[in-house]
This record gives sequence, structure tokens and C-alpha cells, in this order.
Amino acid sequence: MEFDKFCSVDSSDPFWDWNRTWYTANPDLTQCFQNTVLVWLPCLYLWMCAPLYLLYLRGHDRGYICMSHLNKAKTAVGLLLWIICWADVFYSFWERSHGSRVPAPVYLVSPTLLGLTMLLATMLIQYERMKGVQSSGVMLIYWLLALLCATVTFRSKILQLSAVYVWRYTTFYIYYALLLVALFLSCLTDQPPLFSQAVKDSNPCPELGASFLSRITFWWITNMMMTGYKHPLEEKDLWSLNPEDRSHRVVPQLVCRWNAEKRLWLENIYNNKTLYSPKQVPHSEDKDGRAVEESEILIVKNPQKTKEPSLLWALCLTFGPYFLISCLYKIIQDILMFVGPEILRLLIRFVNNSSAPSWQGYFYTALLFICTCVQSLILQKYFHVCFVSGMRLRTAIIGAVYRKALVISSAARRTSTVGEIVNLMSVDAQRFMDLITYINMIWSAPLQVVLALYFLWQNLGPSVLAGVAVMVLMVPVNAVIAMKTKTYQVAQMKSKDNRIKLMNEMLNGIKVLKLYAWELAFKDKVSEIRESELRVLKKAAYLGAMSTFTWVCAPFLVALSTFTVYVLIDEHNVLDAQKAFVSLALFNILRFPLNMLPMVISSMVQASVSLKRLRVFLSHEELQEDSYVSSFFLSAPHSISIVDGVFSWSRTESPILKKLTVHIPEGSLVAVVGHVGSGKSSLLSALLGEMDKLEGTVTVKGWVAYVPQQAWIQNSTLKENIMFGQERRDSWYQCVVDACALRPDLEILPAGDETEIGEKGVNLSGGQKQRVSLARAVYCDRAVYLLDDPLSAVDAHVGKHIFDQVIGPQGLLKDKTRVLVTHGLSYLPQADLILVMVEGQITEMGSYQQLMATEGAFSEFQRTYSAVDHTDNNGETHTYTELYTATAKNPEVGKLTEADKASTGQVKLSVFWAYLKAIGVLLSFISLLLFLAHHLVSLFSNYWLSLWTDDPVVNGTQPNRLMRLGVYGGLGLTQGVAVFGYSLSMSIGGILASRYLHESMLYDVLRSPMSFFERTPSGNLVNRFAKEMDTIDSVIPSIIKMFMGSMFNVMGACVIILIATPLVAIIIPFLGLIYFFVQRFYVASSRQLKRLESVSRSPIYTHFNETLLGTSVIRAFGEQERFIRESDQRVDHNQKAYYPSIVANRWLAVRLEFVGNFIVSFAALFAVIARESLSPGIMGLAISYALQLTASLTWLVRMSSDVETNIVAVERVKEYSDTEKEAEWKQESSSLPPGWPTKGCIDIRGFSLRYRHDLDPAIHNINININGGEKVGIVGRTGAGKSSLTLGLFRIIEAAEGHIFIDGVDIAQLGLHDLRSRITIIPQDPVLFSGSLRMNLDPFDSYSDEEIWRALEYSHLKSFVSSLPNKLSHECSEGGENLSVGQRQLLCLARALLRKTQILVLDEATAAVDMETDNLIQSTIRSQFEDCTVLTIAHRLNTIMDYTRVLVLDKGETAEFDSPSSLIAQRGAFYKMARDAGLV
Repeated sequence: MEFDKFCSVDSSDPFWDWNRTWYTANPDLTQCFQNTVLVWLPCLYLWMCAPLYLLYLRGHDRGYICMSHLNKAKTAVGLLLWIICWADVFYSFWERSHGSRVPAPVYLVSPTLLGLTMLLATMLIQYERMKGVQSSGVMLIYWLLALLCATVTFRSKILQLSAVYVWRYTTFYIYYALLLVALFLSCLTDQPPLFSQAVKDSNPCPELGASFLSRITFWWITNMMMTGYKHPLEEKDLWSLNPEDRSHRVVPQLVCRWNAEKRLWLENIYNNKTLYSPKQVPHSEDKDGRAVEESEILIVKNPQKTKEPSLLWALCLTFGPYFLISCLYKIIQDILMFVGPEILRLLIRFVNNSSAPSWQGYFYTALLFICTCVQSLILQKYFHVCFVSGMRLRTAIIGAVYRKALVISSAARRTSTVGEIVNLMSVDAQRFMDLITYINMIWSAPLQVVLALYFLWQNLGPSVLAGVAVMVLMVPVNAVIAMKTKTYQVAQMKSKDNRIKLMNEMLNGIKVLKLYAWELAFKDKVSEIRESELRVLKKAAYLGAMSTFTWVCAPFLVALSTFTVYVLIDEHNVLDAQKAFVSLALFNILRFPLNMLPMVISSMVQASVSLKRLRVFLSHEELQEDSYVSSFFLSAPHSISIVDGVFSWSRTESPILKKLTVHIPEGSLVAVVGHVGSGKSSLLSALLGEMDKLEGTVTVKGWVAYVPQQAWIQNSTLKENIMFGQERRDSWYQCVVDACALRPDLEILPAGDETEIGEKGVNLSGGQKQRVSLARAVYCDRAVYLLDDPLSAVDAHVGKHIFDQVIGPQGLLKDKTRVLVTHGLSYLPQADLILVMVEGQITEMGSYQQLMATEGAFSEFQRTYSAVDHTDNNGETHTYTELYTATAKNPEVGKLTEADKASTGQVKLSVFWAYLKAIGVLLSFISLLLFLAHHLVSLFSNYWLSLWTDDPVVNGTQPNRLMRLGVYGGLGLTQGVAVFGYSLSMSIGGILASRYLHESMLYDVLRSPMSFFERTPSGNLVNRFAKEMDTIDSVIPSIIKMFMGSMFNVMGACVIILIATPLVAIIIPFLGLIYFFVQRFYVASSRQLKRLESVSRSPIYTHFNETLLGTSVIRAFGEQERFIRESDQRVDHNQKAYYPSIVANRWLAVRLEFVGNFIVSFAALFAVIARESLSPGIMGLAISYALQLTASLTWLVRMSSDVETNIVAVERVKEYSDTEKEAEWKQESSSLPPGWPTKGCIDIRGFSLRYRHDLDPAIHNINININGGEKVGIVGRTGAGKSSLTLGLFRIIEAAEGHIFIDGVDIAQLGLHDLRSRITIIPQDPVLFSGSLRMNLDPFDSYSDEEIWRALEYSHLKSFVSSLPNKLSHECSEGGENLSVGQRQLLCLARALLRKTQILVLDEATAAVDMETDNLIQSTIRSQFEDCTVLTIAHRLNTIMDYTRVLVLDKGETAEFDSPSSLIAQRGAFYKMARDAGLV
């Protein structure tokens, strides 16, 4: 043989010799093999890796590491090794020339190759240093390989001490010692590179600086786990995110790819344009024409479907490259999986063959241990890559949705509600994250199946086909189930969207629900949606039970059919241990891919639904870039000009504003007047570019500031609301606060301008919100100001102050261009230009004098009302949380909303008990019994199999095999029945529990008092109803099922191993302790991380919700970038808690799998030791169970911690049952006369109330008596307690002392609904709910259509409603946004007219209405409520001058109470107000 000559000149040293290596009690490898293969193997590895590794390093430059002692040492060792190798080469040459014997070629070739490799290694060490690699895996593996190969040689050199070559032995021992040193050094980690992120960061993630070993075993997170074990983790313990996981790195990549996709798609559309003709809109220039056509194309159903832009492709391009690494890991892991059964086969063969040398048994055991450990490490690395990809994907999707929401057009915005868009962020992004961890199974599962079938064929021959047939039959069954589940999924998502949308609105309008006593009607509406959702869930549960049944029984049926066919084909087919248990082990491997495939498919199906929803949202039409031209350097005389403008809210609707031509000179004050719904606010929207421009041009010169009609207030301090992200300028800030009349309010607020304002400004009155909104605009100091009726909600004297100080000719804004929409006629004479709007057109235009002279509609209107309008509105109303008279100005007092808190410590048993009670104790018990039955039968059937394989063979056949087969089949059947039973009972139980929990939570929340809603951000509540309920619906039942399953699996495996090899009993308790300790250690941190993660999730959605409500303001001020940054920062903050929890999972899995691997190895080891006394059947059984144990153990801890972390949802849902509640809604023994109150006398005696226990009373000691049918006006300065009185009347806040009697009945004794449903209020903010107009007027369906039409007629809406296409069933959008504010106010009047109770309270009801509508309302109230008691919190004094009496409040006490005429005669407080208003 040539090769032998290569090793020794006389061929005396063969390459391979079986007798020396295998069939001997003391094995050794040949010299030739040692000198070639063992030397070349590490070299080959390094030369193959180097090119790829160098390329990778070139692309991933982390910075430069300075020379350190460690690096010098590594380099020195590398060079020494190189010198040693060359010494060997030179020695060979020297031997050749001087020596008696010529050395074989191998002694030249091998050291030369080794020397070159060492040189390469040294160069790599330096290159890594320059590229900032702190610890290298490639090099560590190289040194490890080299050392392992050298160890074999080392052993054989010691065994053959007889023939010693002094030089070569010496160099080899030095080489070996240096390899040990090199391996040790490569385990250490170098210092961080210069200028690296870690240096700047206060709390950097240790991952980047961790050594390779620490990374693959996830040792670097141990510090955090220790902290978490000592005390619950807090915010400050979390590390910063790695730079490549942060939003500002991840999101732009996806956005950029997606935009590229969209551009391609649009180009395609233009190229296909010839196929059909888009509708061309007349009179549009080409520039707009293009945009118009484009949108038409989106609407026209094109004959040829152009391919939608693919979001999937964009995602693949963004996250694919990093994700591909995981595929590599997965392939290696899949192949290693099959090593276990192969070694099992060899072990059984070894036990059967008593002549085999015993070292082979130990060799197999060691091999088994090494393979399982490598497999564990690779699998965890694979999961880590998957989870990190998932995390980045979620960040990117949330970021993309947020950025899109800021530019989406109004028409598109109407197609998706706030609830739906928030769902895209929460639910759909989560779906993707879950899918990414499984997606590789799509190719990996078939690969595993093919490999398993190959090995099975080797084992059992063609009878495997029977098993395959069963599997193939299972696939369509599972596919059908998956498809059905998908349809249910979609239906459930739809119900859920509706439910969350409704909940969102209920929480926003909760005050109105309470004032009208409508909680029950809405509770029923929610319950109705919830029931339909549960019906779908129940169907899904039946399907789930079916699929559990098929996939728990599949492996058993496969085994049964295969063994049956194998035994029946031929009598001489003997089922021995090797065949049975190796097959069983392979079937167990098969079980996983077959179970996973349906799961992955259904997960993909869910994700595809989500993908479509996301794609639709991200492809929505955006605001036209060219809807207005913003110019800064134009020397145009006009600050704003519109030429021939035609605008609509969406392309498909008819235009709202028609043929507008306006030129507004710079620095002028323009007033826009007109009736409710005439298009005044739309005009401002058109100037802001919020509407679709169909024709014409709009030019706006300079930056814009905008004050919307309904103030948009953020949940932050008052100061931040005003500064709105601008830099601090203190003197200017103070100036603005004074001009906007906010100084007195700052004195009232508990912490001054550091007071936290609740969500949507709940703790400010309407007037204060409006002034803050105005102050924000003024502070920003822009060129053009668009003011949408900012003076409507404030008192007249405040309004006058603001007009003079801010808007008017002498105000702060006197040099700016101001467009003011107003209903206050008194300001018109000071305007430079007045635009009169009627039905979307400007009918008249000119200065006040010109318009009065032209005798048009305007002058007529003006004359009619000018008498009325010296209006002084006095008294703006305040919702109550604002009337604190606390003087302390420390920010803590100003805290209002409570952030979601993370509960700490273990989940209490009471929570589990609460869940069990919700399921029903009997049902829980039955499920448990069925579980137990299933697992006992399963154990026994495998034990029966091992008895069968040990049956003696007589004449080449087993005599009682048919009996064995029959019993085996019967056991399988029993198993199936038990599985189906427990699966069904668990699912049904879960649904019962989730119905009960949702009902009770809904009831608890609705029963909470108003103060609860002001403290709790609606984001938290919505989160409870969406996220936590979703967990209870779909996650908890399946997790409990899996937990029980894996627990019984582990116990079963331990029992079997103990029966087979009792020696393991020494090890199991010890490993059990380690296991238990690791699990407790892990759960302490994991649970807390999960809580921190879910607490930091709410702020993302709260902020998003807030943004959606204020998009027009954010865009007007051009603050999009800042809001995007804020959102990104909140997402990063959330991922900061999520990332350690992923790593903690991996940390745990690595440690547990090692515990499992030890158990497997010990089971094998003791079987080898006791092979004389063991039957092969029992040994096969024990090891095949042990092989499953690792997976079951890991799964058990995962599940037990999942049960703990998810049961938190139950804890958080139950939380609200312990908060304070209002009084009972209905009193049991109510002795109310049926028509009460009949007269409407109100008698208030010594009445006081306060908002919180620690505050002074807002009103105190009020004694007044109001007779039936009296009309009473309530007036007073800001903060005098006007609204507080009405809140006391409705018992929104309970009295601190004193009583209120209505018709002699003490209202404190009544049920709240009895009281609230019998007095009526027209509240300050007109709140509508999405649903039909009819539902908004009469949610209980207690009035006939005629009555409703009559109410609409009296409230002057009849003509408007009858002109709507659907009349009463016209759909109101969320918050009634498709009606103007004035129309909403009139609808509230219609509600009052329908109820027609004896007592009516008007709360500043006419603030948002023009003079004319106001008059209509007043006259309606006079005529319709003639004989009722009316209490009006007056906004315009003229409305109450003809009332019977007026109550003047001051600082919460009665100042005056008498008829208006006598009060004026008294010349007191009322007289002063009337004088200010010009009424006397």
C-alpha cells in the first residue's frame, strides 16, 4: 500500500489495524494514523474556517483593542508552537543527512503543515485584536481539537515507553504543554475595544465582553440571576440593549425596504395603466392629476391584479441574513438527534454480546454524553438566534406602524379604529415573534422524518411502511383541523377587535355612562360580543381536543401498526429488544416533527392573517405631500392663499369645501364665522394639509401653529404640555402663562406647572384644557396661527383677557398671521378680514365695516344677535379633580395617574385557587384523574412491550405473540379515550373560567367610582381586557395541559429507570436537588422579568393611543420626529426587560439539559456495569425513556415557569375586585313612588363634599331650597365649585356631610341608578359612542321611533338626520368624529328631551355652539321643560337673566341666592359680573 510507505519506509507501520484498535482489551491507534489523521484534522478545520472567518471579521468591525498581556501571551504561545514544529522539520532534515536511517515522508509533511497552521493561528489572533474580537470561538475550537487529537497520541506515547526517540518525544511533550496553555488562554476574554459602546454606557450588557465559553453556556447572565434571587429585580438592575437591537438601528432598515417595495408596486401600476382608464378629475393640473389618478387606480377594480407590495419580502430582506445562521445550527442539531438511538442499538448489542470487551460499553456511554451535550449547546444557540430575530422583528413592526400612523390620511384613518391599530402593535407583532421560533420546522420537520424513516427501514424493513401510512393519514386530519382553526381565529379576532373598541370608548366616555346610568346597557353590549367570542372559542376547543387526540395517539398507532405488520408478515420475524426499542426511540423522535408541523402551520396561518392586516395598514393612503406648499423665502405678499380650492375628506366622497379662493396678507387677523357644520374647522384642516385636495393650490408661508377645537392634552406635566419639546426660555414661558390667563390655575393646581395632567386632560376643566392648548401654540412662536374656536370653553372675562393679550391687535401674536374660527361676535369688529361660511363655501368676505354695509346675511345675523352678545360668559366649569386648594407645590402631590405596578414575589396560591374555582372543582378533579389514567396506561403498555421482547424464541418464533399484540393494542385504545377526555374537559373548563373572570372584571370596573378612572390610565384597563383576557382565553388552558403532561412524563421516566437500574437511585435525588435549585433560582428572576416586561408594555400603547388622538396637532407643529423618538425609546425600554428573559430561558435550558444528559449517561453506565444481570428488554426500555427525559425535564421547567408567569394574568384581572366601589346601583327594598320626582323640589342642607380625603372640601355648608319648576342659574368664578355641586347631586362624588332631598327623599338612601336615571344632565363635553344614532339616543331601546323623531325635531336636528342616507341608523364613528361638535351638543339635548325628567341640569352646555344654535337650545329648553326644575351652570349670563333665581358661588360657599333683578339691585358679586358683561 502506498500510504503505508508514506508513514514508514519499509511499510512496517500500517495505517489501520482492527486487532490493535477494536478487538482488544487495551485499544490503541497505529503510529501512522496518529501522525497523519490526528495531526491533519485540526489543520484542515482551521484552513477551512479561516477564509469565511476573515470575511466575517472584515464586515463586523467592533473597534481596535490595545495590546494587552493576554494578547502578548497568546501570540507568544502561537510563535513558540510554530518554532517547535519547525524544529521537528529541521530535525528530520538533519536525520536524513547525518542519521543512519532515512525518516519517512510523513515526518516532513506533517510538521510542515502543522507549522504553517500555527502561523495562520497567530496571524488570526492579531487580526481579531485589530477588529475588536474579545474572545474567539473559532480559535477555541481549534485549540480544543488540537489538544484532543494530541491527547490520543500522548496516551499511546506513554503506553509505548519501550521505543523512545528522545528528540521527538521532547518536542511532543513541549508541544502538548503549550497546547494546554493556548487552550487556557483562549478561554479568557480580552479588554473591550477603544471607543466601544460599553465604555460610554452606564450599565452595558455583559454579553459583548463575555468569553466564548460564557456565551455558549449563557454564563454571562448569572450575575443578574443572582441579583434576582437575592431580591426581586427592578428597573435599575436591567442592562441597556445591545446597539444592534435598538429601535433606531432596526426600524429604519425595515421602513426603507418596505418603501422600496411600495415604489416598485406603484411603478408596476403606472406601467399597467394602459390596461384600463382611470377616472380623470377635471380641472386638475398634471402634478395633482398624477396623484388623483393613482388613488383612482386603487379604487377601480382593475382587470389585471397587480401584485400587492410584499411586506413578507421586505421582512425577509431585513431579518433574513442574521436568521440564516439559525438554519445552520438546526441542521447540525437534527443530525445529532439520531445519534442517541444509534448508540442505544450498539449498547443493546453490547449487552447481548458477552464476549465484547467492557471498555466498549464505557466508550459508548462517553460518546452518548458528549453527543447529547453538544446537541444541547447547539440547540440553545439556535433558539437564542431565533428569539433575538423575533425581538427585532417586533421592534421593527411597532416602529413601522407608529411611523405610518403619523402620516396616514383621514379617509384611511377612518377605516381602522384606534383599537384595531393598537392591536396591530400588540397582538399581530406578537404573532410574528412567536412564529419566528418555529418557522425553521417547515424544512427541518420533513428532514427529521426522512432520517427517522431511513433508520427505521434499516431496523425493521418494509413493515415501516404501515407506520408511514398511518402518519400520512394523520396529516390531512391535522390539516383540516388547522384550516378550521384559522377561520375561527379570524372570527375571534374580529369579535375581539370590536370588544376592545367598545371598551375603549366606554372608558373614554365613562363619566357620561355614569351620569346617564347607562352602564348596564353597555355591559350587555360588551357581554353580547364576548359571548359570540366564547362560542367561537368553544368550537376551537372541540377541535383542539381532536387534534390533541390525534397527535398524542399518532406515535402509538404508528408503533402498533408497524409491529403488527412486522410480526404478522412472517412467523420468523422475532421482535427482540434491539428492534423494538431502537424503533421506539426513533418513533419518539418522529413524534416531535409530526406534532410541530400542524402547530407551525396554524402559527403560520395566524401570522399570515396578521401579515395581511399589517400590509393593508402600511399600504394605506398617506396625506398628500403637495396638499399645501409651505414656503419660507417666497416674497409673496400673502401669508396664506388658496386658489380655486376644492377639498374633501376622502377621494371617494363629495367635496366638503368647494371653490375657495382666499388671500390672507401677512400679519392680519382673520375671523371665520358661520353656522354649526358650515365647514369652518374643515377650512383649517385644509390649510394644514389634512384634507384631500381635489383641485386648486394652497400656499402657506412659514411654520404653522394650530389650536384644535377640542384641546389635545398629553399625559405629562402641565409645563411639558406647554413647552411641547421646544427649548426652555423662562421669561417667554412666564409671559405666555400670564397672557393665556393660566397664572390663577397654576396656583390652584397641587404642584403648580409640575402637576401631572391625566390622560386626555381629565383633571383639567374644559376651559383650562383650551388655554393650555393655546399656550402651547403661543410658546412655539410660529409665523401662522390657526385657531379653531379657542375661546368657546372659557369664561367671557377670561376670553376677553386672552383676546386682548394674545390674539387681538395688541396681543402677543400681533405680528403673526392669525386665522380665528369663532362664535363670539364681540371680537369681530377688531378683525382685519372676516370670512362668512355657508355649506362649505365662502359667501361673503371683507372687513367688519364692509360686511355691515353690504346688507348681506352677515349683517342681518349680526343685528339680531348683537343685543344678546355682550355675553359674558362667566364661570367656566371645572371637572372636579382640579379644584384642589392645596398650597403645597411639590411635584409628588401633582402625581395623578398610577403606573401599572409590577407585583413581586411568588404568585400566591390563592390565585391558582381562584382559577380552579372559576373552572369548577369537580371538573378540575375529573381532568386530573383522566390525566393519571392516560399516563399509567402508557407506562404499562411500554413495560408490556419489554416483557414481549424478552419472550424466549422457540423454533425461530415467539409462541404467544398474538396475545402480546392484542393486549398491546387494547392498552393503546384505552390511552386514546383518556387523552380525548382530559383534553376536552380542560378546554371546556378554561372557557368556563374565562367567561366568569371577564364578567366579574367588567362588572368590577363599571362599579368603580369616577376617581378610579382618573387615576388609572385607560391603557392599563384596555391592556387588562385585551392582553390579559387573551392569555386567560387561549394560553393558560393549553399551558396547564402541557405542564401536567410533562410532569407525568418525567415521573414515569424516573420510575422506569429506577426499576431497570436501581443503582441510579443514588444519583437521582442528588440531580433532583440540583434541578430543583436551578428551577427556583431561575423562576425568581424569570417571573420578575416577565412582570417588568408586561408593565413596560402598557406605556407603549398608552403613548400610541395618545398620538393617534393628536396626530393633526403633532403634524401641524411638525413634531413627528420627537414623537417617533419617544415611541422608540418606550419600545427599547420594554425590550430591555424582554431580552434578559430570553437569555434566562436559554441559561436554564443549558443547565437542565446537562442534568438530563447526566441522567441518561448514568442510566447507560449502570446498565453497562450490571450487564450480566440485566435483560436486554428492560435495558432498552430504560434507556429509551432516559433519552426522552432531557426534553421532558426542560419542557417541565419551561412549563412550570410559564404557568407561573401566565397565571399572573388571573392575578391582574382579579385585582380590580378589591378596589373601592360606588354605592349599590339598585336598592333591594326601594320604596320609591313610580313617577318620582313628581314636583322636582330640591332641598340642600348643610352640604359639603371633597375630592380626596387629604384635601379641603371643594364646597361646604350649602343650604338652599329650590321649589318645583324653578329655573335656577349657578354662576361663579373659576374654581368656585359650580360643577362640584352637580357632581354631588348625581352622587358621582359622595357627600362629606349634609344631605340633599329631592321631593322629600334623601338621595343618599337611593340606588345610584334609581337616582341617576330620574334626573337628566346635558354634560359639558358631548360624548358619542360608535354605533347608530338611535343607539346613542336610546341605548336601552325603551322609546319608539316617533318619540325619537320628535326629540330630534325639538333639538333642531330633524332636517339634518333625515338628510342622512341611513336616517336613525346612521353610523357614528369613534367618539362621534363624523359630526361637528355643535351637532354632538344638539344630540345631547335630544337625549335630555327623550328622558324628559322633572329635573334638568345644564352643564355649560352651549359652549361650543354659535349664537343662533344657542338661541335654539335656550328656546327649546324654555318651551319643553317649562314645568321642570332647571339648574344651569351659566356660561353666557344673558341666558339666565330671566331665570327665577341665581345662585352665586364663591370659594365653595353660597355668596348670594335670589332673583336676578334683586341681585342686581343689591350691587353684590352678581352685579359686578353683569356689569363686566355689559348687561347693566
